[in-house]
Amino acid sequence: MGRDRNANAPAGDSGSALTRRGLLQRAGLTIAAAALPSGRAMAGRPAKPAMAAGGQSISPVMAKLSTYMSQARGLALPGEVVEKTKQHILDTLAAMVSGSELLPGRKAIQFVRAYGGEKVATVVASDVLCGPIEAALANGMLAHSDETDDSLAPAHSHPGCSIVPATLAAGERFAVDGTRFLRAVTLGYDIGPRVTITLGAADFMTRGHKSTHSVAGVFGSAAAAGCAASLTAQQMRWLLDYTAQQSSGIAAWQRDTQHMEKAFVFGGMPARSGVTAALLVQAGWTGIDDIFSGPDNFFMAYAPQADPAGLVDKLGERYEVAQTQIKKWPVGSPIQAPLDALEILRKRHPFETDQVKQVIVRESTLLASIVNNRAIPDICLQHIIAVMLLYKTVTFRTANDAALMKNPAILRERAKVTLIPDEQLQRLMPLRVAIVEVTLTDGTHLTQRVDNVRGTPGNPMTRAEVVAKARDLMTPVLGQTACTDLIEHVFGLENVKDIRELRPLLQRA
Repeated sequence: MGRDRNANAPAGDSGSALTRRGLLQRAGLTIAAAALPSGRAMAGRPAKPAMAAGGQSISPVMAKLSTYMSQARGLALPGEVVEKTKQHILDTLAAMVSGSELLPGRKAIQFVRAYGGEKVATVVASDVLCGPIEAALANGMLAHSDETDDSLAPAHSHPGCSIVPATLAAGERFAVDGTRFLRAVTLGYDIGPRVTITLGAADFMTRGHKSTHSVAGVFGSAAAAGCAASLTAQQMRWLLDYTAQQSSGIAAWQRDTQHMEKAFVFGGMPARSGVTAALLVQAGWTGIDDIFSGPDNFFMAYAPQADPAGLVDKLGERYEVAQTQIKKWPVGSPIQAPLDALEILRKRHPFETDQVKQVIVRESTLLASIVNNRAIPDICLQHIIAVMLLYKTVTFRTANDAALMKNPAILRERAKVTLIPDEQLQRLMPLRVAIVEVTLTDGTHLTQRVDNVRGTPGNPMTRAEVVAKARDLMTPVLGQTACTDLIEHVFGLENVKDIRELRPLLQRA
């Protein structure tokens, strides 16, 4: 069911038929492989561009990238990467399920229900089946309806909220098995973040006013969907072309006050566009062979100073999913470290809310600008610190309760909180360091610095912690039995013959 068969062969062709199209595709693969760096190459001699099936030249970077992408569906992954990918799949599915109860998620389900379409793919936490493009859009919105989804600081992106929805939609379209689904998701994490890391990540956003989250998301989503669609190396090059043409998004999402546009930019739009690129190429569309080099290429448009070699840096050796944070707290990434710090302080020196006189939070200038007195509760640092002070924890419900922002008790605690942008901490980026200072009414002064946030590679959450988080988010929507079954299926993806087996577990009870 969609594992290693030739999903791109024209009707009537067998997998071994020597058709003109098949010969061209195989020639493209052979040429691409020949373009990879060789140990026999003479030192100092520049690599010659390879030629694609259509006669266009391709750079060594494109040759290596597209070949790796086409082969990813059959590549075995290290055991620790498999485990990490399963955890991120579960974490993202939990974000999708819980997001169905928030405004962006409800509006996304309402949209696809009215829009209709062929009943191919599942819209999570609903009874809606629709086309894969529409399902990717809706599920991407669900996954970033709030801030429970994962994040990757070096890429300045939230990979899971677009990549997992795109893989699910394309996976259902092509009836892939659980192993292919897992490998496709891993590939998405490897490709999308490398694009924005190569572009310059946070600096690319601040200088160019572009959205790194949507750019990383669309390339990751397209790569994952292309893997599910069994695209060849030549087709992967065209996939990257159509993905680059659809790469979009500007940093104005930061002015969104309801998390609606933010959900679209981070999750819905890149998932939709990535699946679109894969389906177009799988249906026979062609394009240019190397969007990353030659006249008017992607880097010339976005970051002329960037070195495209970053796209293949340690590809197949460094897996970006293993570098991606699973959030302990259901709030924006810049607030994770301050909450960790407060929790550590309270355990070390227990204090009550009315004993707190002042809280000072120091963060990098960039992170402080993202979460300073925002209108959305789960990305407003002052508000979330006040919630933590009053309730001694932050839950999905309290983080997303807009009414709490006007609660007199919360406002009293919020008045105690000061956020200070720190240039020295900015120099440590992408490491997201926070320093929290608490002054008590008796004059006691407590200080805690957090360098490695819980859930990051330097301080990872355990499987048990990830599962507990997922249960808390999903059980109220799916019910306990479906939630347990879904968790078991995710951690046993190798036994799933068709990813559509997850459908009844993902739909609302």
